[in-house]
Amino acid sequence: MRLCVFCGSNTGTGETYMAAAHELGALIANAGHGVVYGGARNGLMGAVADGALSAGGEAIGVLPRQLFELEQAHNGLTELHVVDSMHERKRIMHELSDAFICMPGGIGTMEETFEVWTWTQLGIHRKPLAIYNVNGFYDALEIFFDVMVREGFVRDVHRQMVITGTEPGKLVRDLLAHEPPLVKKWLKPEER
Repeated sequence: MRLCVFCGSNTGTGETYMAAAHELGALIANAGHGVVYGGARNGLMGAVADGALSAGGEAIGVLPRQLFELEQAHNGLTELHVVDSMHERKRIMHELSDAFICMPGGIGTMEETFEVWTWTQLGIHRKPLAIYNVNGFYDALEIFFDVMVREGFVRDVHRQMVITGTEPGKLVRDLLAHEPPLVKKWLKPEER
């Protein structure tokens, strides 16, 4: 299996995020799985790839041409796909991956994560999604998810499509065991 990791091209504050990214990459590789990610050598992206590669694993990067120089492509990857757009990047990452993990990151990380979650909600795929809540980074987001449910904008069945955790080994095990519910998208809301 290949696990796609969405994460920042920045390092964040301190070493906590970089260490967690390296550890996650190594953990995925040691479990016999490949890593798919955004293709950069810097920030959390580079640390995830370096962790997988240092453990003898596979690291596949997908990087848009316009970001090729800006994000400084990782030169030691198993494969690097240079693509023409962000849309193509996400499509290829999706096609190459069996499951998704969101680590700390910025706007792009959020956009990728929410798109994968939306695809699950719409029944486009049933690939599991996990949020790795390093250092409490996603505490407020988890609260917001619950607010979305409480206020009637997200159904609980859709909220349950995203698993969260703070311990990487358990999170990966839970992710690989998680099967998102099959949503009966064509029924009227009261019949779902």
